[in-house]
Amino acid sequence: MPSPNRSLSGLWSLLAVSLVGILALGGGWWLGHRQSATQASADPKRTLLTKEATRLRLRLDADEATPADRQRLLELLVALDRKGEAIGLLEPMADREPERWSLRLMLAELRRDQGDRSGAERELRQILNLRPTQVEGLQLLSLLNLEQGRGAAAEARVKAAYGMAIRPDVRPEALGIGLLLAELQLKRNQAATAAATYLQLANLFPQDQRPLLGLAMLRHEQGDTKGAQEALAQARLRSPDPDKPDPRLDKLAASWGLEPLRSPSAALPTLPAPASGPGRRTP
Repeated sequence: MPSPNRSLSGLWSLLAVSLVGILALGGGWWLGHRQSATQASADPKRTLLTKEATRLRLRLDADEATPADRQRLLELLVALDRKGEAIGLLEPMADREPERWSLRLMLAELRRDQGDRSGAERELRQILNLRPTQVEGLQLLSLLNLEQGRGAAAEARVKAAYGMAIRPDVRPEALGIGLLLAELQLKRNQAATAAATYLQLANLFPQDQRPLLGLAMLRHEQGDTKGAQEALAQARLRSPDPDKPDPRLDKLAASWGLEPLRSPSAALPTLPAPASGPGRRTP
């Protein structure tokens, strides 16, 4: 059984061992600008940032602000922890540029941060109505569902999106959606189903280590030392140079009390084919 402390963000930090994953659940580019009120008050640059925000606000009120001015003001308001003002600025921006889904995703994150879960969900549904396989939107909506005890709804939505992403052709976003699906399955104590999802992803994306790292983590949590070791060894075969040691994988193995990974054995079992053919992979 998965650890009760396992969280949706837990897998993403693991997956970063090999490749940069999709943004952490519930996050986005704007999070790099966020500061707590305590940090901001101690920042000697806060006064300068506040003055810059005031200047840009005056330009906005005078209808003289450029798109770059609005973008900068938005970043400043978030950095200064003035999220209510940021929401007021972001709403018309998202409405004017519906093709920029990242604006509405940011709006959803800010609403969630302000405790407006229904508003956050409304923004995310707007994204997913237009782009049902948009990974970041699925991630944040899944988090909102889990926070409200609606894990089954989250899994059903992500499973449907995963099906769209692998049929008739496999699209690049299928990897992120599949990893999210496996994590949701684990959250709902469906370890065998999650393992099958990881194996299918490993077959669909034969150059990517992340499905095998997820499988290794699952095996480790189940106490299956041999299975974890084999999955890590398979992941190593997907390194750019599998004949060289991979310090990151060795460090992960050591943290689990496993031996450092050596030259992969030719006797390692090959990955089984998916139960149902998802279609060919798109370039």
